[in-house]
Amino acid sequence: MADPVIIKICGIKTYDLLDAAIAAGADMVGFMHFQRSPRHVSIEELAGLISAARGQVQSCVVLVNPDNSCVAEVAALGPDWIQLHGPETPHRVEAIRAEAGVEIMKALPIGSAEDIAQVAGFVDIADRILLDAKPPKGADRPGGLGESFDWSLLKALDPAIAFMLSGGLTPDNVAEAITSVRPLGVDVSSGVETAPGVKDRKLIEAFIRNARAAG
Repeated sequence: MADPVIIKICGIKTYDLLDAAIAAGADMVGFMHFQRSPRHVSIEELAGLISAARGQVQSCVVLVNPDNSCVAEVAALGPDWIQLHGPETPHRVEAIRAEAGVEIMKALPIGSAEDIAQVAGFVDIADRILLDAKPPKGADRPGGLGESFDWSLLKALDPAIAFMLSGGLTPDNVAEAITSVRPLGVDVSSGVETAPGVKDRKLIEAFIRNARAAG
């Protein structure tokens, strides 16, 4: 039997929705600490949410090209994971991982065969890889845009590389994504929202239910 698919609900901002994700059976929850995101939470809010999640579900704080003081401030809150969702180089990921003492997930934008070729350079440096849709030119943030990428590009990826899949996943397409791509896990943010940053309990439940049925 294959291991069950890891399900991550990202961009949670409230205790109500944290509880909803936990009750629905999420494995991981993500909190955005990035000012330009409609899902941004402050350091004070992060501290409370991470604390509430502890022992119930793995917590992951999403940072975009953070400086050392930001990394230290977030790591001190004791999340299970820090997700790097900016243009961080392998060298920078390695430095953050050493400094934070927290497991690191590196999000990599996929839009072409060249993007697939770059994945291997991060595999030994990050604890987990997340493949996301490359944002359109001029986008004001690197993720949470509700866009998916051409999953057939993944055929060129070394099958030994385990990864989580993100980008445009919804309750309607998550089962297809899992059966066709066979990811280690799936990550959703805008696909369980009724408006940018506004998560919906029923959509979270439907996403997890459909992912579990497929995985």
